[in-house]
Amino acid sequence: MTSASTTLRAALDQLLDGLPPRQAAGAVERLMAGYRERQERAERSEGAERAERGGPFAPAPVLRDRADAVAYAAYRMPATFEAVTAALRELAARLPGWAPTAHLDMGGGTGAAPWAAAEVWPGRDRRTVVVDRAGPALDLGRELATAGGLGGQVEWRQGRLGATAEGAPELPGADLVTVSYVLGELPEPARDAVVDAAAAAVTRATRDAGERAATGAVVLVEPGTPEGYRRIRDARDRLLGAGLRVLAPCPHGAECPIEVGADWCHFAARVSRSALHRRVKGGVLPYEDEKFAYVAAATPGPDAGPAPGRIVRRPLLRKGQVLLDLCTPEGGLRRTTVSKRRGQEYRAARDSEWGAPWPPHPSPSPPSPPDYPSAAHPGQDVQRTDAARDPAAPAERADDAE
Repeated sequence: MTSASTTLRAALDQLLDGLPPRQAAGAVERLMAGYRERQERAERSEGAERAERGGPFAPAPVLRDRADAVAYAAYRMPATFEAVTAALRELAARLPGWAPTAHLDMGGGTGAAPWAAAEVWPGRDRRTVVVDRAGPALDLGRELATAGGLGGQVEWRQGRLGATAEGAPELPGADLVTVSYVLGELPEPARDAVVDAAAAAVTRATRDAGERAATGAVVLVEPGTPEGYRRIRDARDRLLGAGLRVLAPCPHGAECPIEVGADWCHFAARVSRSALHRRVKGGVLPYEDEKFAYVAAATPGPDAGPAPGRIVRRPLLRKGQVLLDLCTPEGGLRRTTVSKRRGQEYRAARDSEWGAPWPPHPSPSPPSPPDYPSAAHPGQDVQRTDAARDPAAPAERADDAE
């Protein structure tokens, strides 16, 4: 059976290739100009907005017609799809045997999240509702879903998220709610309203399930920037306050141990580029890495729990050793050194990846003591102090090892 990823990419290439070259070039240029304008506007307002918990926000690009929507989908949809797929895979790993039957995608635009759900839980009957304010994006999403065989499972609704109670769209209950790359386009009160609505949707769905003791989950994805991490961190606190439990990436439900402003929690998803995608992006490599921050939380229940630990930087390979930076179930950050003497555990560490749970299996030997205090807050992009750095290791940032 053809994967959702392959089907989506073929549909996107066909759509972009179907535009007259001048129209495609003009749509992409308008899209890029819109991004530049939004970035400049966000930077101008940064000083005033920095005091807010989530930092500055940039309104979503205006998609005026089908050409704009196609350009936007070709430019951003593959990366959004891979990031959401990675987050959903981590959720699925923490909920073995569970698959959503009703999916609500808030601010889903052209519908990357329904494709991601089809990739993670293939062959499942699932009712999906995508809510977004942009009509051209919804129309294109419907067209892509129909071409890829998802059309009968997805309903497309136009509505403004984060609006007042009088102007907010009616949201159905769902046992999976996704909100991807949306919170940064909203001011803080609207962000909070969206997160609260997501939590309420899964809570309502599980309550209505009654004796079936259903599980509901919320997955939020934002860009892997310091501001994106801060928005996810704030949203995580709201989900915990709503009674949900965090399943990923955090191995605990305590306060995030990362010092805001010194570091941030984010991960990377590899995105394959087709020839048309490279042309739209203006790149030469056949791939790119999409940096993203996320949180997956679920309603309380006995059928799942967080990972035993999480690798929060790219593993560092040394001669006979693997150095892993971990977020631990105790709510702290520490480094563990896995030496070759540990046999199976060493081989697992050597094959481990940034963002993976750790350990992947019960360890036969006690964990190594940390080689620096967790108070140093060494995360993805903050260099350790000289006293804490491994003398045999060169200074390295996680994002340099690509």
